[in-house]
Order: sequence, then C-alpha cells, then structure tokens
Amino acid sequence: MVKLGFLSAILADQTFEEVITFASETGYSCVEIMCWPPGKAERRYAGVTHIDVTELSEEKIKSIQSFLKEKSVCISGLGYYPNPLEADKKKTDYYIEHIKKVIDGANKLGLENMNTFIGRDHERNVEGNFAKFKEVWPPIVKYAEGKNVKIGIENCPMLFSNDEWPGGKNLASSPAIWRRMFEEIPSVNFGLNYDPSHLVWQFMDYIKPIYEFKDRIFHVHIKDARVMRDKLNDVGILATPLSFHSPKLPGLGDVDWGTFFSALSDIGYDGCACVEVEDRAYEGSLEIRKKSLIQSREYVKQFLPM
Repeated sequence: MVKLGFLSAILADQTFEEVITFASETGYSCVEIMCWPPGKAERRYAGVTHIDVTELSEEKIKSIQSFLKEKSVCISGLGYYPNPLEADKKKTDYYIEHIKKVIDGANKLGLENMNTFIGRDHERNVEGNFAKFKEVWPPIVKYAEGKNVKIGIENCPMLFSNDEWPGGKNLASSPAIWRRMFEEIPSVNFGLNYDPSHLVWQFMDYIKPIYEFKDRIFHVHIKDARVMRDKLNDVGILATPLSFHSPKLPGLGDVDWGTFFSALSDIGYDGCACVEVEDRAYEGSLEIRKKSLIQSREYVKQFLPM
C-alpha cells in the first residue's frame, strides 16, 4: 500500500520533532527529511536540515528512531538536491562528499532510500554532460550499493531561472535520458524519484513512463503544475519555464491524479508518495504552509486506501 507523506522543506523553520509531530497529527504516514549541510540556502527550498547527517551519533540515531516509533511516522527517504555535475570542481567535490554522507545517514538510520539530482553543467550539451556523468556517478552508486541504499533521482530539469539557462542543472529530465542513465549504470540501487509535474510543463506524457520504468521508481513526489496558456502563447516554449507555468498543490494544476495513481497501482507500486509544496499562493506564513499540507492530504487521500 502506498504511504502518503510530504517533503520537510516546506516546514524549514520547524524542528525535526515538530515536523514529525505535525505529520502524525494530520494523518501522514511518512516524511522525506531534508539533509542539506547546515548553512545558508543556495535557492528556494534548499539548505533545509532536519537531520544533520554529519553528526549522527548512536545516541542521536536511537532518539530519532524512538521518536518516529512513538509518533507512528516513518522516513520515506533522506533528501539532498545539489548539482554534482556543475563546472566548479571544488563545489562538485563538496556536493559528492555530502551525497555520500547522506547515504551513510540513510544506512545508519536503517532506511532504504536517499533522493537527489544527477546535476548538470547548464552551459554544456547533453553529450558533454554524459561524459562527466560516466565519471562521477558510477562510484557514487557503487558506494550506495555497499551501504544497501537506493538512490532516487528526481526528474526536475532545474531550468527555471536565468542562472540555470539554457540547459538546466539536472540532466535527468526525460525518458530518453533515463534510458541512457540506466544503460550506463544498470545497478538495482539506481532509480527515480518520480515527479509528474515536471513532465507536464515539458508537454510530455507523464503516465507512459510509469509503466516503462516501473522497476526504477523508488519514490514519488506529489506536486502539480499549471501551464498558463495565455502566457505561453505570449512568450513561447523557449522562454524560461516559470514564464508560462506555475507549481501548484495537487488538484490545482494539470495533472490527472486519478490516472496517475491508477498507473501506480497497475505496476504494484507500494512505496512512498510525498507531497511537495512549492505553490507560492501557500507560502505566506507557517499556518498557511501547514494548511497547504492538510489540503493536499484531503485531496490525495481519495486515490489511496487509508
């Protein structure tokens, strides 16, 4: 049975205990916990640290596990979404090292999953990035294999703002690229953190890949997207994507969630599906952000046995 959860990033100003307590009190079964290195955020929804994997003592691990058990909530996976293929080697070395620390953290906590990005040098084409991918990612996946942790790559192109133009900062944006990724690294520990919203604004089929990549879907993000046709007609598809689309709560965009969850049931998916709130209409206060998660739960639960 699919477990319904949410990403902890939307509650960045809350402690781990407060996040888990809120999940427990509002009917969520799991939470994807953000594990960025402590410090300043580089972008919106980044830099959130609800578990510091660099300081996971035995005492801390026992405390986390005990609290989760008390609240009847599990961790769907540990999340950290940097750009390990960007041009600056000093930065990428740092990102890769922390990805491994997050993998270590997942292993120590007895978790199966960690979620991240492949990354991309946004000024190089796909072929140039695949050359770097083949250098960087096999050792990371091998490391995860040794820790019995699965890596779920989110399919967000990270192509939203001018500093990410023209190629975006995450290579794993389409089924054609996923096929190449999995041909290069056929490991059963290497898969997808599947988010249909990113295929919506790329005008792609977000249902068909569920069937093709059924064995590679380790984790699911529940986020909607609304394409604003009037703006699209004005700026065209070559404009930065936020010029013509907007992230929305589930049910407020263009994803057909009934068909989506039907496809997940067809493939026998029984993992975690986590609401990701990036809807600017619901960011005004902590109260509104919490209400956005409650509203999302109420909408999504119609598609899941509760």
